[in-house]
Amino acid sequence: MASAGVIAGRRVSRHQAWDALFVVLSLTQAAVLLTSPSIPVVALGLWWNANTIAHNFLHRPFFRARALNRGYSMFLSILLGVPQSVWRDRHLAHHVGRPWRPRVDVGVALDTLAVVALWTTLAWSAPAFLLSTYLPGWIIGLALCQLHGHYEHAHGTTSHYGRLYNTLFFNDGYHVEHHARPGRHWSELANESGHDQGSSPWPPVLRWLDAVNLQNLERLVLHSAALQRFVLASHERALRQLRPALGDARRVLIVGGGLFPRTALVVRRVMPEAEIEIVDTVPDHLDVARPFLDERVSFACATFDAAERSSADLVILPLAFIGDRARAYDDPPAARVLIHDWIWARRSSGVVVSWWLFKRLNLVVR
Repeated sequence: MASAGVIAGRRVSRHQAWDALFVVLSLTQAAVLLTSPSIPVVALGLWWNANTIAHNFLHRPFFRARALNRGYSMFLSILLGVPQSVWRDRHLAHHVGRPWRPRVDVGVALDTLAVVALWTTLAWSAPAFLLSTYLPGWIIGLALCQLHGHYEHAHGTTSHYGRLYNTLFFNDGYHVEHHARPGRHWSELANESGHDQGSSPWPPVLRWLDAVNLQNLERLVLHSAALQRFVLASHERALRQLRPALGDARRVLIVGGGLFPRTALVVRRVMPEAEIEIVDTVPDHLDVARPFLDERVSFACATFDAAERSSADLVILPLAFIGDRARAYDDPPAARVLIHDWIWARRSSGVVVSWWLFKRLNLVVR
């Protein structure tokens, strides 16, 4: 199945403009590398190109002529410092689930010679640059690629459906879908049916953050007045931006508002007349939150179900919400629902809370 997607000449005209864009972007990357070489330029360029341009090229070569594809493969080999024919063989072996076995043919030989020529030239003409800039950047780039590939498959093949990431990485997040149809053009992957399988809110290279316990981060805020001021200021700014769209919200239900109750504190500042109720499943969390709030805030130790209708005018869901977040978006449990989400989970009515927190606040109206 994978090999069918890499046969040069089987081109579909509607995709040729995208292929041309990849060629232009790779030439732009080469120009930046030549004019502004640095460790980040080498590292990030290698990681980004390997998972976008080079990855798409190995599955669906961009040119009809074999000689042009071979020449472009050599160009990418020099640009990334990795023989592309070797990586192609290794990657396609991964797709069919068999061990990679090195082989030698004309393409492998040419790409390998191109990389050897690159390293030899740098060692001869710019050894200081090679050791201080290019080599560290290249190693970091390979490490990012290794991290990226590992977390795409660490708990089974996993997708990421964030709009920002899939725009910048040309639908690379649709990894379940890609494995189901390796020869499918990247622009069509969003139409494949893999959404009911494994997915993560994090892009692959950040997926290790799945292991971060958000409650521990909340406890860290509890012990730092500076962090409390920061999170209150950033959340208040976001809520004030959305305030005109919230209407006359008299009753506000805050889900998971225990520990440091920043959402309740901000709602009280922005909507001083609102009745506030906090629902949390952990009694100790509610006990920690109470001293921060006035007597007009009520508390309930319960589990919130996004599938049930709420009598509140406004429901606010936390980033750490354990439940059906997609249901809250598609069929909101109240007239208006504010959902704390990752910064790449962009909705038409939403604002960034903080780039430092990777967080945004989305408004859903029923």
